[in-house]
Amino acid sequence: MRTREEVDATLQIAKLNAAELLPAVHCLGFGPGAGAAAGDFCLLELEPSLCQQLEAGHSLVIRGDKDEQAVLCSKDKTYDLKIADTSNMLLFIPGCKTPDQLKAEETHCNIIHTEIFGFSNNYWELRRCRPKLKKLKKLLMEDAYEGPDSQKEKDSNQSKYTTEDLLNQIQASEEEIMAQLQVLNACEIEGYWRILDFDYEMKLLNHITQLVDSESWSFGKVPLNMCLQELGPLEPEEMIEHCLKCYGKKYIEEGEVYFELSADKICRATAQMLLQNAVKFNLAEFQEVWQQSVPEGMITTLDQLKGLALVDRQSRPEIIFLLKVDDLPEDNQERFNSLFSLREKWTEEDIAPYIQDLCGEKQTIGTLLTKYSRSSIQNGVKVYNSRRPIS
Repeated sequence: MRTREEVDATLQIAKLNAAELLPAVHCLGFGPGAGAAAGDFCLLELEPSLCQQLEAGHSLVIRGDKDEQAVLCSKDKTYDLKIADTSNMLLFIPGCKTPDQLKAEETHCNIIHTEIFGFSNNYWELRRCRPKLKKLKKLLMEDAYEGPDSQKEKDSNQSKYTTEDLLNQIQASEEEIMAQLQVLNACEIEGYWRILDFDYEMKLLNHITQLVDSESWSFGKVPLNMCLQELGPLEPEEMIEHCLKCYGKKYIEEGEVYFELSADKICRATAQMLLQNAVKFNLAEFQEVWQQSVPEGMITTLDQLKGLALVDRQSRPEIIFLLKVDDLPEDNQERFNSLFSLREKWTEEDIAPYIQDLCGEKQTIGTLLTKYSRSSIQNGVKVYNSRRPIS
């Protein structure tokens, strides 16, 4: 146990002026109860907003299977977990008082003997990252919903997932998962999240558009109750309403519920239906068939197909083919490798829809292209190619 005289002698050797220091002195030592060793504890560095969430009683969750890089999730954000080594040994001291606390207490106790409980040479550092949501669609596509009468629905062995199941398996926060379920047009059926089989979804949409046409309704004012009344004998009412939500915007007028259907969404889905059955499609022929296939009054444009289909203007004749951004890798480098293996040189206009979702909080399409590609001028147009050889 150190005495004041020993402390003063140490200060003198260190050439420190005791008058410039607080009177209280912490004497640290490993006592008989200090059995904790490096690795027994993990230190986590938190940004102020996460600290506030913990202090308010909210939880932080670490998610990831054994073959995945662990992430930490708050209620609405996802963070990569990285180990940061430090050359300074970090000591765990229960009840340790900071200089500010000592000043506030105006303590005059000269010597405070403190027992070290444990130590660490590293800590966990958090870095905000994009939620890893590709797995969500993969899980839900294991058992796409084909309608109540399909054979698959009679087979109870198919994989189905509740909200709790998805929270346990997807590396993303709850809010990010729920938002992605909306993007995927998923719905809850008997307590399980399901994605509609595309053919079944188009069957529902076709029922709705044919009803709108036969009743001479405006696509901007489709009455919910009339739809359910007319189409209820054909398909479950909740599926009809779900399809209206997927392709339209709900509003209420004079106490009645209506949907304003989106021409862009309907045209896009129709194009996917046409393209999924052909490896490549003559562009001019496709545009003609596409326009003929959408409901009367709707105008098709290639802008409706961003992130869904790609036009090859170098071929003769020009062709179009299905290329869904959802089917591309989630990792940045793998995404660019995949795109550059498909096409050697890209214009920014063509590649932008396929990398937009990779942009982080402070990233733009321009910064991604600068990092993962080289630019050059070809026939007066700026194009981008891979920074590394593509095998």
